[in-house]
Amino acid sequence: MQIERLADLSPVHQRQAAALALWRWRAPLLGFGMDADWGVDPNVLVSLFRLAAEPAGGQSVHAYGQAVAALSTAPLFESGVDPDTVQLVQLETIVGLQAFGELLETPALDAVERVVELSSGLACYLDSLVEGSFYAHPSEEAHSQYLADRTSGEGYFASRNFAVESACHGTLRSLPDSEGLLDSSAGRALLARCQDFGEELAATLRWLRATGY
Repeated sequence: MQIERLADLSPVHQRQAAALALWRWRAPLLGFGMDADWGVDPNVLVSLFRLAAEPAGGQSVHAYGQAVAALSTAPLFESGVDPDTVQLVQLETIVGLQAFGELLETPALDAVERVVELSSGLACYLDSLVEGSFYAHPSEEAHSQYLADRTSGEGYFASRNFAVESACHGTLRSLPDSEGLLDSSAGRALLARCQDFGEELAATLRWLRATGY
């Protein structure tokens, strides 16, 4: 289903779908302090998200490549890391930002799929942590109510990710290929929707860390 929906989008909108998939994990990545030993400059990460939302073109591709190159010099990539739950999500999102740079250099549907699937994979991972916790999630009742009318069998965050993704893909078809996500009210609304979901993801990660999962 996901592959079919992506294939129906134009190459520009496929790229934007990948950018939106990453944007859903922007708050979990930037909302926590990073290990100082990683040597990652948060400003570089912020710029990568911004550049991913800009119109497709040689200038943005070059700028994104430069930012990824700067990120890749961080000590994080030179030594082994034993991450906790929050750090694992941060690392996976950083990998996704790097993968987005690769799809800019060599546009292909399978490269887009890898980035989009990273978001769904992390959502499933978060569901598994919540389900395996000894503590009841603060929004457990609301989550159960949300899932009550759905028959997919997925957990709350996987289901929400799919719903946000579907809404994004539906709107992307109406956006001009020449515009970036930041250039129209519709595009900014999609970013805001992904950001809102990201804040929800970050809140659950804070809860997991506080309960000592």
